[in-house]
Amino acid sequence: MKVSQRTVRLQLTEPLRISRSTMAARDAVWLLIEYEGRLGRGEAVTSVYYGLDADTLGRLLHAESQWLARFAEPESALEALRTGGRESTPPAVTAAVESALLDLLGKRAGIPVHELLGTSAQPSAPTARTIGITSPRQAEAQAARLVRDGFSVLKIKAGSPDAADDLERVRAVRAAAPHAQLLLDPNGAWTVATTERLLPRLAELGIEAVEQPIAPGDPEALAKLAERSPLPVIADEDAVGYEDARRLAGRVQGINVKLAKCGGVSAALRIAELIADTGTELMLGCLTASTLGIAPAVHLADRARWIDLDGHLLLAHDPWTGIGGADGTVRASRHPGLGVRPRTEAESERA
Repeated sequence: MKVSQRTVRLQLTEPLRISRSTMAARDAVWLLIEYEGRLGRGEAVTSVYYGLDADTLGRLLHAESQWLARFAEPESALEALRTGGRESTPPAVTAAVESALLDLLGKRAGIPVHELLGTSAQPSAPTARTIGITSPRQAEAQAARLVRDGFSVLKIKAGSPDAADDLERVRAVRAAAPHAQLLLDPNGAWTVATTERLLPRLAELGIEAVEQPIAPGDPEALAKLAERSPLPVIADEDAVGYEDARRLAGRVQGINVKLAKCGGVSAALRIAELIADTGTELMLGCLTASTLGIAPAVHLADRARWIDLDGHLLLAHDPWTGIGGADGTVRASRHPGLGVRPRTEAESERA
């Protein structure tokens, strides 16, 4: 197998502000695995929160390239990745490697990735669309535009210095989108006391669920909060991998599984199996990334209650196409592998 990589810059259409930071762009590293004339691709994106910059990702993916070179064919590499694990490798890197291998194997078999994973029907689902921390007026305008575009699920970022600002933003979005499903995400910005004070008011405003309201690091406190909450509480930053999910299964109403956080498709499926029938439901989330980075999770979209796979929709220019989403619904491709193609290639075919 021949392995290569490329680093690119992904610019957002507009800066996205959350409680702990504001982001205008991020770097992505694409991993390419070539075997017998077919090419599998995966993507890892930089993250300040997870301590991954472009140089670090490049170095780690180069090390994975050397590991992949040990295998005669991609099937044995994927099996080793799934069974032996890469414990010293950050989950985002493992996820990118697995993505490229699944893309390659799907193309070799002539079937899409969701069929490799045992789902014959093409997964599709309404995705949440994120509204960052902004003024109520701007949030209202964004919500109105998104509803016109077809979005039925909106996720509102929270965690302003004054919690009253968060409530005003929610009221503005609700006024503009009276029939939309609303999720709220403070990214761990609130105290337990603030959360308990706000949750009943958020319930009155029609918020369906709240992600990680309190700072990560105390999953016991999060579980106790979920026990007495009038709204479903979804663990995110406190639910990184399998062991975190095991501790919280049945104790929170949801777990946000991001492939870059847990280690890829196989790890996500293990978590989904773990929490099944515990009363804890699956949310599929993402980092801001291109279609290439989001696509693997879209092939799992039929397995989750909440879908938040809009990272590619935040970009000024997405280099790839293949999963849609601009109309509020993401759809796994019927094409072999991930079904992702360079946008320039797709555009030239339509010309």
